[in-house]
Amino acid sequence: MTTDDVLPRLTATLAARRNADPSTSYTAKLFAKGPDSILKKIGEESAELIMAAKDGDKAHIVYESADLLYHVMALLTFCDLSIEDVLRELHRREGVSGIEEKNSRPAK
Repeated sequence: MTTDDVLPRLTATLAARRNADPSTSYTAKLFAKGPDSILKKIGEESAELIMAAKDGDKAHIVYESADLLYHVMALLTFCDLSIEDVLRELHRREGVSGIEEKNSRPAK
């Protein structure tokens, strides 16, 4: 196995766990608890990543980034989306000024 296909493999694993027995899988338990539980974990992992970055501990930054990415991907799966949807959006934005891209968004 290589790192080249880890995101598609994780996507497949998350999809497989979506309806799995919550007593057999952390991911299944997370899905069973619903979106608020996933969102709470994203908040926690975001805060932990911020603290790791403030500490400048590169290994900890990588570890917390992986945790955050996993939970974001779990949310995507819960919402019937995938990392591919995010990658397509990043591809769409590629080469576009961040200021231009932000200004093109509809007002909230």
